[in-house]
Amino acid sequence: MAALPKIALVLAAAFGGRSFERPLDLQVLPDGTGRLAVVEQGGKVWLMDGPDSRAGRLVLDLSGRTKASGERGFLGLAFHPRFKENGLVFAHYSDMRKEARSGERDHRSVVSRWHWPKGKAVVDPGSEAVVLTLDQPYSNHNGGAIRFGPDGFLYMGVGDGGSGGDPEGNGQNLGVLLGKLLRLDVDKPPYAVPVDNPFAGRKDARGEIWAYGLRNPWRFSFDRETGELWAGDVGQDELEEVDRIERGGNYGWKLFEGTKRYAPGEAAGLKPPALEYGRDVGGSITGGFVYRGKAIPALRGVYLYADYVSGRLRGARMKGSKAEAEGELLPTGLNVSSFGEDLSGELYLTAFDGKVYKLTTP
Repeated sequence: MAALPKIALVLAAAFGGRSFERPLDLQVLPDGTGRLAVVEQGGKVWLMDGPDSRAGRLVLDLSGRTKASGERGFLGLAFHPRFKENGLVFAHYSDMRKEARSGERDHRSVVSRWHWPKGKAVVDPGSEAVVLTLDQPYSNHNGGAIRFGPDGFLYMGVGDGGSGGDPEGNGQNLGVLLGKLLRLDVDKPPYAVPVDNPFAGRKDARGEIWAYGLRNPWRFSFDRETGELWAGDVGQDELEEVDRIERGGNYGWKLFEGTKRYAPGEAAGLKPPALEYGRDVGGSITGGFVYRGKAIPALRGVYLYADYVSGRLRGARMKGSKAEAEGELLPTGLNVSSFGEDLSGELYLTAFDGKVYKLTTP
């Protein structure tokens, strides 16, 4: 694979350098205002008027339902594509209240719908309507991101249930939702299975599944120009990977970790990763975005991602479902938790030093 040309980049602290408590998601409101929402793992969502605004307003608080604990907490936020008209907001969080547990299960993953009334300063705190719940056997590998695709459906990344080595075999089991990427029609509350989902109508599979064989797809995104879906899947012992997610695709876990065999079993028809890297580079990939902004022309069309452990910001130029050039762009020294893009396609990253950063040039 060719090396990606060197591109001079710096991280500029957004929001006047304001700090947050473990920020792990940033979403732009799809209402044309350019306002940005910052999610804290402990359960709070702050509304920021723009990247230069230091003042923020608390607009949703789920800290009574969840808390920052390992890989649990408030994990993902999504605004309905018609948010300007319907005011609908979707949240993915770990419900850690005692009454939310089932038997010996550790906690419950919840996706719920909230209403932000037009003209009101905050989301209606009493408007929660549960869309989907998943009992989680362990505290880790909960996935995280939820995003609306260009088709208007809600996609959700779900980890394999946790522990290590997928002890329950969830990744390859089409009868469960763990270890999958889901696709839901949330315009038919609480949700419906889209009729063109690959396993819709089958008795031996869950119709919500869009793709499977994933270990922990913490962050995924859609290319705003091509509609392609890219996901960073966190590795087990040796390899981290980036996958181009396709309808009905099987990405191998736990039969394979990246391109390396992990467990015995039938492995025909698997989708290989677009790229992978080893523990000499880092561990725990944070998937990002294909850059489609205008401020950094040399970066256009490059998929950006980061490594949580090493702090390296990396990029890859893809050709089809494979990387044709890849390399390190910036050693950030940060625990990068997520990426976000604004209305113009400029990229931001959140980090556990408490800051949100905008990617720019010197």
